[in-house]
Amino acid sequence: MFFFRIVMMSLRGLQTNLMRSLLAMLGVIIGVSAVVSAMSILSGAQKEIAERFESMGADQMIIATGSGRRQARHVSFDALKPEDADALIASCPLIIAAAPEFQNIAQVKHLQKNKQTQLLATTEAYSSMNDYQPAEGRFITREDDRAERKYCVLGYEIAGDLFGNLSAVGKRVKIDGQGFTVIGVMEKKGFLGFRQVDSQVIIPLSTGLKKLFGVKFVTMITAQAKDQELLDAAILQAKRSLRAEHRIRAGTPDDFQVFTREQAKEQVADFTQIFEIVLYSIAGISLVVGAIGIMNIMLVSVTERTREIGVRIAVGARRRDILTQFLLEAMVISCIGGIVGVVVGAAFADLLEQWTRILHTFTPPSAVLLALFMAAGVGIVSGIYPAIRAYNLDPVEALRYE
Repeated sequence: MFFFRIVMMSLRGLQTNLMRSLLAMLGVIIGVSAVVSAMSILSGAQKEIAERFESMGADQMIIATGSGRRQARHVSFDALKPEDADALIASCPLIIAAAPEFQNIAQVKHLQKNKQTQLLATTEAYSSMNDYQPAEGRFITREDDRAERKYCVLGYEIAGDLFGNLSAVGKRVKIDGQGFTVIGVMEKKGFLGFRQVDSQVIIPLSTGLKKLFGVKFVTMITAQAKDQELLDAAILQAKRSLRAEHRIRAGTPDDFQVFTREQAKEQVADFTQIFEIVLYSIAGISLVVGAIGIMNIMLVSVTERTREIGVRIAVGARRRDILTQFLLEAMVISCIGGIVGVVVGAAFADLLEQWTRILHTFTPPSAVLLALFMAAGVGIVSGIYPAIRAYNLDPVEALRYE
């Protein structure tokens, strides 16, 4: 009961100087909302990244063009060839499929509708390896690739953009000014790894390399091992095969790079950790500013209420009651600011997601609890010095204070 009376006195003290108390809360509100927003953005990004990684096969490796040094000069190599995929299948018993890929941005047009999208030139293995099947029509075949046919398969989203509710199969589109026949529309998939496949257009590899891009190399090869447990051994076989195919001498670095899902996860985790440190540092600075604001307000309050403190001590109040009252006032300011900050931060994160349509935010309960805990901590830290100052006031001098 006695503690409750002290709490009520603290609230009345804050109500007496309501505007000043609100201004003191502002720093905490900004700091806590920054913490909640940062954690929501990071949690949402980590959740989305994890989902995208899960869409990548755990039994797959990605072989990309690499870079190295030749004669003390740093050079980049465009060394992967379509034939490398065939060599992997032929010489690596642990690899059951390989899909060479070349990606580029292209303009796709049908009648008056025009879209700039991702163009993927690949082989028939791409569909089966990624469990990505046509919802309508068919996928490109080995014969389409060998004959360099101008066929294309549309992603679910771009098919809707160009043809609406009409069937796209058998229709003609122009890709960078060249006519192609649509032979299929893929199922709705969303993401394969970090690639938004619903908005991409797929064409036979040889058609893309020779008739559209005019290149002899591919940007990457996705290879599939017999089993996830055999992936490391399959990578070793792939490296030996490619080094032999590219005639790389012993002691010379590879002109390609091999990645797995787990390795990509580690690289992304390192990046998100740096991003996390930056965001939390900014939020921490905001909380420090809020704590300084509360301390300043509480010091002013102690000065203004010096005579009140003297009267209370004179009529029997203990010094620790004075200490508790001012400490509670600081904590009340901070905790109310923390609650408002949580609401503002979550609302801001949600608004940011709707506004950008790129970021996906998620506010975990742990973020709310951490923010409230930090707000309470700010209140204790910022209220200690003013409370001690009130505690140490001389009752006689306090009664004389005008």
